[in-house]
Amino acid sequence: MSIKIPIVFEDNHLLVVEKPPNVLSQGDKTGDKDMLTFLKEDIKVRYNKPGNVYLGLVHRLDRPVGGTMIFAKTSKAASRLSDQIRRRVLKKTYMAVIHGNPSNNKDTLTHSLLKDNKTNTVSVVSEDTKGSKKAVLDYELIGSIKDFSLVKINLHTGRPHQIRVQFSTIGHPLYGDQKYGQKLNKTGDQIALWSHEIICQHPTLKEEMIFESFPAKAEPWNWF
Repeated sequence: MSIKIPIVFEDNHLLVVEKPPNVLSQGDKTGDKDMLTFLKEDIKVRYNKPGNVYLGLVHRLDRPVGGTMIFAKTSKAASRLSDQIRRRVLKKTYMAVIHGNPSNNKDTLTHSLLKDNKTNTVSVVSEDTKGSKKAVLDYELIGSIKDFSLVKINLHTGRPHQIRVQFSTIGHPLYGDQKYGQKLNKTGDQIALWSHEIICQHPTLKEEMIFESFPAKAEPWNWF
């Protein structure tokens, strides 16, 4: 299996790409090929590199989610980008199509989330629950049509399945989300969640870098 992965930006330190939906960020027990493997192979061929290629996975996207994803081409870049994530200097913006029309055009959602590794599901729990982690995001309503809305989301924490769980909890599950909105979504619908923009400091130049990509003009994105 080979896929074409669009490159958004590349230099000696960074590789920013547009992850296709339904491709793993990193290998798992399924054995399916993943972004890290695809990109290492691509670098090896494009630059005719012998031996192992270094590529650092700095953050992940859920398998069904597409969009902007940043990788580090050196261990120094990986370390500095990871530090930016810890200090919340690196910022991520997502776009999503949700069911319903939120009562607030702008809002901040704060929940405590607990992941069940056996079922790979996340649930909202009380903040004193052992093992739970605080999840915060804010969103802005971009537009609504009939029973759907397009929202822009700024993540303040990077918890597993965070956007999907938090919007489902407030009664607005994501279009196509089979895991947290199965009552409203049809089997086979593609989840409408896209990693739109990443803002970070270049690991060596220290300049602010803005990388973005947009979903394909297909349903449900083309409704807006």
